[in-house]
Amino acid sequence: MKGVILAGGTGSRLHPLTAVVSKHLLPVHDKPMIFYPLATLLEGGISEVLVISTPRDLPAYRTLLGDGTRLGIRIGYAVQNRPSGIAEGVLLAEEFCAGEPMALILGDNVFHGPIGLDLVHSGFAEGDGAVVWGFPVPDPERFGVVALDERGTPVELAEKPENPRSNLAVTGLYVLDRTAPERVRALSPSRRGELEITDLNRAYLRDGALRVVDLTSAGDVTWLDAGTPTALLSASTTIATLEGYEGRPIGCPEEVAWRRGHIDDTGLARAAADLPPGPYRDRLEALLTLDLTHPRSIPAQRAPDDHQTGTDPRSPDLYPPNAPLTTTKRAQIREGWGGQRSSR
Repeated sequence: MKGVILAGGTGSRLHPLTAVVSKHLLPVHDKPMIFYPLATLLEGGISEVLVISTPRDLPAYRTLLGDGTRLGIRIGYAVQNRPSGIAEGVLLAEEFCAGEPMALILGDNVFHGPIGLDLVHSGFAEGDGAVVWGFPVPDPERFGVVALDERGTPVELAEKPENPRSNLAVTGLYVLDRTAPERVRALSPSRRGELEITDLNRAYLRDGALRVVDLTSAGDVTWLDAGTPTALLSASTTIATLEGYEGRPIGCPEEVAWRRGHIDDTGLARAAADLPPGPYRDRLEALLTLDLTHPRSIPAQRAPDDHQTGTDPRSPDLYPPNAPLTTTKRAQIREGWGGQRSSR
């Protein structure tokens, strides 16, 4: 499975902040916004990532992220010349993915907690269709919404409905099988002139090939959309609060790459040494010298070298994509992540 980050668009809702810089390079707490979706993909076990952005902004992403070598992964780049819809990103990523399924994530979406992407990834098979994540919100009329039946099967997708049947907002994370490009080419542009991701998801729904990970019961999962000034400020304060409570970095690609085994201790030390002196570098270096006797200094557990089905908290048998996130299974997944986690 390949990862795709959509970091294009004009960022009009954040103007004038975005007049000269891409929205996804704006800070969320102490990191550029794009670090968070990149960390989410790495948490999901994905090691090849395509960043899609505008001709103006793509050079800045290359400067920031490079080719992924310092993280032990591969990062590629593609240009979206004009904002033509989220679903167009599927077509732009087609060559990069080369027939593999893709995990497509919006660059302004911040996830924290065991959302199960790694388990969807490890259990995803040919013909599995599409998987989306539903997160409960108090104002579903502002979002694309998915309604589920009593068995948890999706029955309806609605874009900003006046009278929503559900409070489950469809987040900006989508796992799509190899049929996605063909399905996008069959879509007609909306009245906005864009290829809409909701229309693509509806195509999967009509074929009975859409699955939903319902995060309603996942009390220790946070989802933030940092696409407006208020949301951007809220995301920064939320991440700062969570980091202070949990005692470890959130949305830090170097930390995730180290914990997932893409780089070893030497690689992490080298990645830190490449940075100028400052708090971010200090925090990376501190990961290698933590006092393990202090409960709030316990680092996240490194991913095991061998995948042990049935005992590894990341095992697909532990959490099938459509299974509810029960308290017991959430606790087991948390053990796989390690560290101290909050229940909110």
